[in-house]
Amino acid sequence: MACVQGFVIPVKHGNKQAYRDLAAKAAPVFLGGGAIRIVECWEDDIPDGKLTDFRRAVQAKEGEAIVFSWILWPDKATCEGAHDKMMNDERMVPDGPLPFEGDRMIYAGFDTVYDSGDGGTFGYVDGMVASVTADKREAFVEHARYMAALFREKGASRLVDGWNDAIPDGKLTDFKRAVQAKEGETVVFGWIEWPDKATRDAAWGALMQDARMMENPPVWNGPLAIFGAFAPIFDTAG
Repeated sequence: MACVQGFVIPVKHGNKQAYRDLAAKAAPVFLGGGAIRIVECWEDDIPDGKLTDFRRAVQAKEGEAIVFSWILWPDKATCEGAHDKMMNDERMVPDGPLPFEGDRMIYAGFDTVYDSGDGGTFGYVDGMVASVTADKREAFVEHARYMAALFREKGASRLVDGWNDAIPDGKLTDFKRAVQAKEGETVVFGWIEWPDKATRDAAWGALMQDARMMENPPVWNGPLAIFGAFAPIFDTAG
């Protein structure tokens, strides 16, 4: 089964190019270790939530943007096997100070439990993180499959959903705290790829009027889920 390493990172707006340059430098190392694809996305529309949101997830400060990114691997074994090799690769050593504060970055591995298939390059992304009761994996996958059909009908090029494989505890932040996951809950991480923002905006407008959206309610904890819209700034696929 394919797996995803998901990341949410606070980066100062002025460090956007430096962050992209760092991603471009590290990408060949990940690809050499067996990664399939690396994508970095910069915030475009991050709504404030009542209880949780992407900014609170990484304790974002004034003047910081949210980066939503992922590394896709063919399987967990390849990902784990590449880790030590990459950490000892001199290409992973930054040329100077990191363009972000690593202690507030959140990251984890996820089993790719649903993937509608490679849609090629894309111009816009909806990202999501949520908590789900651990025994609802099959229901989560079935809901993802149902919703993917609707989104693809409206122009989405790819939908991917990951189920928590290993969520590390962070000192300041982590995925569990990001969505206030409780005992007996796990975390899911997913995204929707769109050709462009215009297609995405038109699709959401139509979907909000589509009765089918309510016929299969989500199994995740809706009030604590976090959502955001992003534009890709680096993609090894093109």
